[in-house]
Amino acid sequence: MTVKRNKQKQQPKTLGVSMIAAGTAAIGLGGAAVALLFASRRRGNPAEHAAPDLSADAPPVDIHTRAPDAFRPDPTAPVPPELRESLRPATGPAPSLATDRGTAAATGGQ
Repeated sequence: MTVKRNKQKQQPKTLGVSMIAAGTAAIGLGGAAVALLFASRRRGNPAEHAAPDLSADAPPVDIHTRAPDAFRPDPTAPVPPELRESLRPATGPAPSLATDRGTAAATGGQ
């Protein structure tokens, strides 16, 4: 008896390999997204501390809960001459992104 062999080549099973590769890629992308989510959270500065006197449920400030006299600024203290210029109020026009009327023409249209 002669056995006839199939002359067709069997196709490799690539569908299963492709599905495994796609699943691995999806898990990798999901892990990267979770890592970015946790990395983008802002962590508090350990040097900062809570300010309970500024919280919403803090008791109102009155004459008995104010800072001690030694820590209050003296409003009648004289201003040293080297600081007077820095404490002077601004008197010029407010800065603006818009140019004054006629400025572009005076600079050659630029």
